[in-house]
Amino acid sequence: MNILSLFILIPLLTIIAIMFTSNMKQTRLVSAVGMGIQLVLAGILVYLYLAERNAGNMDAMLFYYDAVWFPTLNIHYTIGVDGISVAMIALTSIVVFAGIFASWMVDFLYREFFISLILLASGVFGFFISLDIFTMFLFYELAVIPMYLLIGLWGSGPKEYSAMKLTLMLMAGSALLFVAILGIYFYSAPEGSQLTFNLLEIAKNHIPIEMQRFLFPFAFIGFGVLGALFPFHTWSPDGHASAPTAVSMLHAGVLMKLGGYGVFRVAIYLMPEAAHEQAWIFLILTGISVVYGAFGAVVQKDLKYINAYSSVSHCGLVLFAILMMNQTAMNGAVIQMISHGLMTALFFALIGMIYGRTHTRLINEMGGLMKVMPFLGVVYVIAGLASLGLPGLSGFVAEMTIFVGSFQHTDTFHRVLTIVAASSIVITAVYILRVVGTLLFGPIKNDHFLHLKDALWFERLSTLTLLIAIAAIGMAPLWLSNMINFSLGPIVEKINGVATVAGLF
Repeated sequence: MNILSLFILIPLLTIIAIMFTSNMKQTRLVSAVGMGIQLVLAGILVYLYLAERNAGNMDAMLFYYDAVWFPTLNIHYTIGVDGISVAMIALTSIVVFAGIFASWMVDFLYREFFISLILLASGVFGFFISLDIFTMFLFYELAVIPMYLLIGLWGSGPKEYSAMKLTLMLMAGSALLFVAILGIYFYSAPEGSQLTFNLLEIAKNHIPIEMQRFLFPFAFIGFGVLGALFPFHTWSPDGHASAPTAVSMLHAGVLMKLGGYGVFRVAIYLMPEAAHEQAWIFLILTGISVVYGAFGAVVQKDLKYINAYSSVSHCGLVLFAILMMNQTAMNGAVIQMISHGLMTALFFALIGMIYGRTHTRLINEMGGLMKVMPFLGVVYVIAGLASLGLPGLSGFVAEMTIFVGSFQHTDTFHRVLTIVAASSIVITAVYILRVVGTLLFGPIKNDHFLHLKDALWFERLSTLTLLIAIAAIGMAPLWLSNMINFSLGPIVEKINGVATVAGLF
């Protein structure tokens, strides 16, 4: 069996095993073992991928497998990975594993909760390994749909409203995306040749520029809705605030990355000429996302809303860097997806743990928590420093690479936008330091907080898993950067080569 198919098979087998559990302890154990195996498998995949590249394997996609699924429309189960896909699979495995332990105390419909959570993860894994854009779209929908149940049933606050708003807006994005996919399919091959959904085959052909101009906005906005593109971002803060802890972790840490990955893999790679023509429009929108999200976080008083608006800003930075369409900036975009996925998952895990003890998420009702919860307090400080870009942690590597790559453009428009986007670093420092100072230091405002307990073993395991990954990327980023660059090189060359021939770049 192809190793990549295991990333879909293991979650499905875990779900089947959960159905036969008889109590919460068994359900938690099966979920942890299943996702633990998935994490180990991701580590093996990274090792095998690097070994293949070091051995001189220059194939664009490794572990390639193709099987006919629906011959009438030439739909295939086609899978394969490059360095970017491998990095995203590793991110997903880490966040899902940490999310299982962050959900250790879920007792309401616990079996259904873990099934829905792992089903969402299986959709994400399928999306990252798919090379057939129709199959990719199916996995995309599989990843999005469980969010409605996870927020609507296990969420808090106005959860029905948030679940409905999230689902409707993401379905609207999916409708745009479906139009783009069908359009790409009908222009995927020269006249008289068999049409295909295969990404690699479509990339070899040339979609007419007139159709690119029409389809590119559908593809970019369709994926951009999930990536919190302004002004289609409004579902994100409400969805994050109402979701249970592990769902927020997967939502911001992994699911939103499908937007950036899809923009890169489908919209820009398959329609490079339209991307160069229309990039200025979306650069303005993503620049607004970056700054608006940071300012939105500054004025929030609820911990989850602060982190939700922060995610809008950081995910906007991903789309911003991709639209720069040079290798350095796009490398930074992929590292940013991984870095932000780890950081925001850690933040939401910590917020859930703090809320479970204090029963409030309002920062002005808390204070001095470092005295009673030193472990959680120290981890929160480190997560905050990673978010504002402290050297030695993953956030610095990602943001520095993005801004260096973005500033490589010599024209005034790109450089001004880069400076505006870079101002978000200062704004991020404002809200991170304000939250850390108010939340963890100063006097304890509630006598009830004096008796709070620090992190339990499963909470320590969840947070340390994410923290180690953040520090590992920050201290030794070259292996990851080189793995991504190897895959980016031919893609960026193709994107800019096609545009140069057309006289657009």
